[in-house]
Amino acid sequence: MSDLPIAPRLDSRTALIIVDMQEGFLRDDAAMARLGFNLGLLREALSPCVRLLEAARQTEALVVFTRYVYKPDYSDGSIMIELNPGLKSEGALKAGDWEVEVSPALAPREGEAIIDKSKPSAFYGTDMDSVLEKNGIERVIVCGITTNCCVESTVRDASHRDYQTWLVTDAVAESSRDRHDYAIQCMTMLFARGTTVDEVCAASA
Repeated sequence: MSDLPIAPRLDSRTALIIVDMQEGFLRDDAAMARLGFNLGLLREALSPCVRLLEAARQTEALVVFTRYVYKPDYSDGSIMIELNPGLKSEGALKAGDWEVEVSPALAPREGEAIIDKSKPSAFYGTDMDSVLEKNGIERVIVCGITTNCCVESTVRDASHRDYQTWLVTDAVAESSRDRHDYAIQCMTMLFARGTTVDEVCAASA
């Protein structure tokens, strides 16, 4: 029988990982909107992520923001750019551009970690592991966007590294309901325990 709690607690052994809540995924004047992504659906994760962030800041939990950032020439884009050339032609998520910045509603504070990445997983090619290890993290609580790409890739990699991994199912979003629902089903079957914003906040009060 598992000894994990029914709901995760935000404490000194816990990291809240807020995945890619960036202007490029949330503003209607961003490249993603021009490429046809339903940003209205993505924005549904914003208020729940704000609640989680506010709760984490009242505890000793580590707050980690991730940002999807491409080099200006997109030389680090590899297969993603090959399959989606519009990302490059529309200038999406390019280093130095306003699109890569975290939403002002979630503005990082001094001391909170920011992990930049050019692949979906926040662990691939980044110092995420060392940041978590340095802070003695055993448990990760994941929220953000998009459910079936960067959130799922990060959740899988966290689970593969044997972190106690929790997915906040009402604080993630995708530009397709079908992909969103299926990704949650996959993640909570094999890689993470599902929880809600209310459950996290109640367990951490």
